[in-house]
Amino acid sequence: VYRLHGRYHEMAPNVVPMDYTKDPDVKLPMQLIINMPELKENPFKERIVESFSEDGEGSLSFNDFVDMFSVLSEMAPRELKAIYAFKIYDFNTDNFICKSDLEKTLNKLTREELTAEEITLVCEKVIEEADMDGDGKLGFADF
Repeated sequence: VYRLHGRYHEMAPNVVPMDYTKDPDVKLPMQLIINMPELKENPFKERIVESFSEDGEGSLSFNDFVDMFSVLSEMAPRELKAIYAFKIYDFNTDNFICKSDLEKTLNKLTREELTAEEITLVCEKVIEEADMDGDGKLGFADF
């Protein structure tokens, strides 16, 4: 935790006090966080940060920052990683992964190299294979 606070402080030394207890409500903007080496090349960096942001806008408190790094660590339980992966792919935040969410996910994963037809085909196949209750979208249980 101490090392993570050092990283958090380094991103904005004029904003984040060295003594966390002096201003625990400080939040860093998404733009600073997505440029960290751990996230910089990740196509989902904005969604990752938004998923851990308490306000959903992407600003992270130190507690949000610790939560993010805890889940991203190799030692985090697989179930916890699955919960956050679902949140990251749920672009419209409706607690389901619908065709639109899948399209955005595929475009990010492939860096928009697939045609619209290919994206549609893949999305239809994924929903067909994984949608256990037949509602045309994936709930967490389907995921």
